[in-house]
Amino acid sequence: MKTEFKAKFLQHINKRRQDQGFTLIELLVVIIIIGILSAIALPSFLSQANKAKQSEAKQYISSLNKGQQAFYAEKGTFVTTIADLGSLGLGLKSITNNYSYQLQGANGGVAATAQGVAGLKDYAGGVTLVVAPGADAASTQTILCESTDPPTTSALPAFTMGVDCPTSNWTPVK
Repeated sequence: MKTEFKAKFLQHINKRRQDQGFTLIELLVVIIIIGILSAIALPSFLSQANKAKQSEAKQYISSLNKGQQAFYAEKGTFVTTIADLGSLGLGLKSITNNYSYQLQGANGGVAATAQGVAGLKDYAGGVTLVVAPGADAASTQTILCESTDPPTTSALPAFTMGVDCPTSNWTPVK
C-alpha cells in the first residue's frame, strides 16, 4: 500500500506540473516591462538613425571638397554646377533619399550645400583659394559646416567662401 500511495502521489504531482502556466498578472508585468524598455530605447534609436543619415551628408560634402581640390590641381578651375558633378569622377548623386545637393560658384572657390529632408540637419562646405603673403601660387582650403537651428524647408543661405561658416546659425564640423 505504501508503494501504491507513492505512485499515486507522484502521478498527482506530475499532473499538477503539467497544468501550471503563467498567470495573468505575470503576463501583465512582462508586458509593462517591455513597454517601459521600448519607451526608453526608441528615442535613442531614432536619434542614432538620424545621425547615421546625417553622416551621409558629411561624407558627401567632404568628398566634394576633396574632389574639387583635385580637380583644381589638374584643371586650374572648379566645377560650379551640379550638372557637371560627373566631371569630378566621384560617382555621387545630386539627390538621395535623405539629401539634395547643390554646387555654386563663389568668390575664388566653390560651395556645396546639402539640404536634408524633415528632421535632418543641413550641411554646407566649400573650397576656396588662399594666397599666402609673398607666395607666388594659391593653395586651396576647405570647410564643412553644420546647421545649428532646426532644419527648414527653405533654401540654404548663400555660402560665401572663406574660413568661416555662412551665418551664426552654422558651426564648423570637426
